[in-house]
Amino acid sequence: MFDALFRNPMRLLVGLVVLLVILSQSLAIVPEDKQALILRFGEIERTVNRYKPNEDFGRSGAGLVLRVPFTDGIQYIDKRILGVNMERQQVLSTDQQRLQVDAFARFRITNPVRMYTAIRTEDKLQTQLATILGSSLRNELGKRTFATLLSAERGAVMDNIQVALNREANKYGAEIIDVRIKRADLPEGATLEAAYNRMRTARQQEAISIRAEGQKEAQIIRGGADGEAARIYAESFGKDPEFYDFYRAMQSYRQTFLGENNQGGTSIILSPDNEYLKRFQGG
Repeated sequence: MFDALFRNPMRLLVGLVVLLVILSQSLAIVPEDKQALILRFGEIERTVNRYKPNEDFGRSGAGLVLRVPFTDGIQYIDKRILGVNMERQQVLSTDQQRLQVDAFARFRITNPVRMYTAIRTEDKLQTQLATILGSSLRNELGKRTFATLLSAERGAVMDNIQVALNREANKYGAEIIDVRIKRADLPEGATLEAAYNRMRTARQQEAISIRAEGQKEAQIIRGGADGEAARIYAESFGKDPEFYDFYRAMQSYRQTFLGENNQGGTSIILSPDNEYLKRFQGG
């Protein structure tokens, strides 16, 4: 048989082509970052390299797989974390502020069978999740004020949106990993300018309050320090009156000749035997 094939090169070439076609229809390579559905006459026969939490890389079942030629098809589904961007939408908050909001979500397909059965392709799933994300965002922000988005409560808002989105995503075999608002802007014009003015006024009032509180605390601290200094002076006077007199004279000279800023430049004309200068005379 092989002699006959080698004597006729055309038969050999046709045989090789047929063999390659059969092999291409019998073997498939599933990458590490893909899940695969083996389809027989359009129905799911089995899954390969399906996502499992905390699985070890290289031991997930990816690689070469066998299938029935001309009968089994293969559908690849991404195993990585994917993203979906919501188109910029206008949302009305409870304080009647119209916001222009950009948001995105990250998700992973954890149940490829459910995903294929419910919506078929990843592109359709992303479109569906973007629609649900917009609806969840409008519902949640519609219960909040604009100031909420600028406060620590924003984290709770994101959590609520993620829970609502995840509940819907599970119906399509997906799991939401994260939801974030990229931007939340007021519309340009009078509305934005009025918001800036309100925020500026609020910050100025807060600064005045903080400054007044600081001055009050400074006065209390200064009063306590003066009292403590007076007590120490009184104690030192009782223990060593001569040293106390010398120390107070040095303080007085510094205040007199240097001034409050220790810059100097003060000119005083006194008699050499003036009592105030006795420390300079060794008295």
